[in-house]
Amino acid sequence: MTTLSDVAELLRNVRREAGLSQGALAQRAGVSRTTVARMETLAKGDMSVSALLRLLEAAGYDLKPVKQGHVRTVEDILAEQRRGDGL
Repeated sequence: MTTLSDVAELLRNVRREAGLSQGALAQRAGVSRTTVARMETLAKGDMSVSALLRLLEAAGYDLKPVKQGHVRTVEDILAEQRRGDGL
């Protein structure tokens, strides 16, 4: 993920995976539906990090930095090992 467009797409996908409408996600996060729509389409050309964090949390996600070139985090690898599917 390297562009705001990638982040907007991620937000849209997260919302859809959570089975939430823009309005439902907005209500859970305490922002307006218009804010969600603008962030998903980059209507303002920028987005608020605090709003992004609240929206991701409301959809059941965390924002974690991952070193470029790495797909999985250490937490992902440990979870796979605990489940036995990382072998």
